Amino acid sequence: MKKNKAPKKTLFAYLLTFLLTTASLLAQVGIGTVTPDASSILDIVSNDKGMLTPRMTTAQKLAITSPANGLMVYDTDLKSFYFYDTTSVSWIRMNINSDGRLKYKLIKSTDVLATVLADELTAGGGSKYLLDSGTLYEINGTINLNFPIEINNAYISGQDSSEDKLVRTSGDLFTGATGGSIRILTLSAPSGNVFNIDGGGTASLIFRDCIVAGSSSVGLLKNFALVFLSIVQYYANANGVIYENVGRLLLSNTGWFSNNTGIYEKLVGTFSLAAKQGGFSEVNGASIGFDVSSNPIITGDAILESTGFTGTLTTGKYVNPYTVGGYTGYNFNNNWNVRCPGIPTETDASAVGDFAVDYPVGSGASTSFNTSNPSNIVKVQGVSTSTNLFRFSTDGGVSNRLKYLGKKKRIFQVTGSISFQVPAAGTYIIYIAKNGTVISQYKIYGRGLTTNDIVVLPLNASVELSSNDYVEVYAQRYTGGTTDAIITPNMTLIIK
Repeated sequence: MKKNKAPKKTLFAYLLTFLLTTASLLAQVGIGTVTPDASSILDIVSNDKGMLTPRMTTAQKLAITSPANGLMVYDTDLKSFYFYDTTSVSWIRMNINSDGRLKYKLIKSTDVLATVLADELTAGGGSKYLLDSGTLYEINGTINLNFPIEINNAYISGQDSSEDKLVRTSGDLFTGATGGSIRILTLSAPSGNVFNIDGGGTASLIFRDCIVAGSSSVGLLKNFALVFLSIVQYYANANGVIYENVGRLLLSNTGWFSNNTGIYEKLVGTFSLAAKQGGFSEVNGASIGFDVSSNPIITGDAILESTGFTGTLTTGKYVNPYTVGGYTGYNFNNNWNVRCPGIPTETDASAVGDFAVDYPVGSGASTSFNTSNPSNIVKVQGVSTSTNLFRFSTDGGVSNRLKYLGKKKRIFQVTGSISFQVPAAGTYIIYIAKNGTVISQYKIYGRGLTTNDIVVLPLNASVELSSNDYVEVYAQRYTGGTTDAIITPNMTLIIK
């Protein structure tokens, strides 16, 4: 006997109609839940399954006719979710900050470091976090570290330097033998060094848009090929930083507030290029803003430009100067170009030298000529002294000589005067000489009319000097007795 299935089909139809009507009336659908959230039209709940959106190629996505605003698909060619925007009439890729990066890790203040940095701690032998080279580590919030970090050519960055922080309350913050990049963070090591890194001569460090605050010491950056700092603020640190043996040291717009103490920045060893530009150093009390007292060697050039040095000092100094190779009243040697508010300007453009031959009244130095007329050209004799020498010297105490010690060739104005007594009536010529050769276009004539006349002549010249070129004053008898000599009681020369 056949069974009648019609009643069951009818029952199923009634049930389906009821469910659809109920869903329509409630305007909500719950899958995996009988209590969909009141704010949702569709609430899907699952502990072991996900939701699949339509998956299609780029061509299939673009072939959709009149896509609705907000229509979402997964592009299998581009491996990304897209939604349609009717305003721009285009498919918009749904991105996150790490989109496109194969090596990225987000470290949040709520993370357990033993978990999120487990691989790095293992790589560091359990005593430090050895970061993965080339990986971007994004810092979100304050991260209190229980081990130091070796950067290992990774990138560490925050989004807000006042909120995103790396703190090591005990010990050093960054250690090891590698560099990397640190950006947009606050760094603090209250009981240690922020940096204690020996780069082995090849490492590079880029450190910018950061704050270093409340640390026992900013620390040591040693044996780097490149150290580049830009827009870094230092606040309430007990001691500053030592840069030692850095190939290229570039410090741009760094700010040292007056609540720092100790030596802010110190240079030790050898540098091919050192440049500090912009920013400020507020130095109070016994602190020192910039220390070159260890006489760092500059094999190329060094620049200190537009950094404001200010503050109220007691025993401290804006600059602790070179002890060798500098000049009285100045701070640096000839390799530096310095133009900063608060400290003396030191550039080749400000080089100056002088000497004076000054004998008591009634005496002077004798300068002899040969018996010809015109005679030979000889250097004017006399013991000279110098009182103002900057990037000039007397070449080891040679009288009547000013030697240029700057690095850059430039044109100097030479001025001065000479007084000499003639033994008989005669005409004499005074020359400015460069490196022992007279510059004839600047010669000047003087004539004594009678025996023991005093002739006074001005000295003027424009001379191009390179490093180690020197200037002297020479004389020649043009007419007069052939066995005489002039007596010079006074001669001055100024080059600037």
